[in-house]
Amino acid sequence: MAIQKLSSKNQIVIPKEARQAMGVKGGDELLVVVKEDLTIVMPKPKRYAKTLQGLAKGLYPSGYLKRERRSW
Repeated sequence: MAIQKLSSKNQIVIPKEARQAMGVKGGDELLVVVKEDLTIVMPKPKRYAKTLQGLAKGLYPSGYLKRERRSW
């Protein structure tokens, strides 16, 4: 864990280890998500559909979506 100081221009430097782990470099766009007192910084996906694909896998019981689709 690295501690960074906020500059007088409200900027921070993302440590090298974090940049490498996220696979980002200078000029890349990052998403900043704020949830109450938690802030998450992550690379902006190149394709949102690819990023979200399979996200809800296992969320619904077996056969649930088929039954719902038939009810429409």
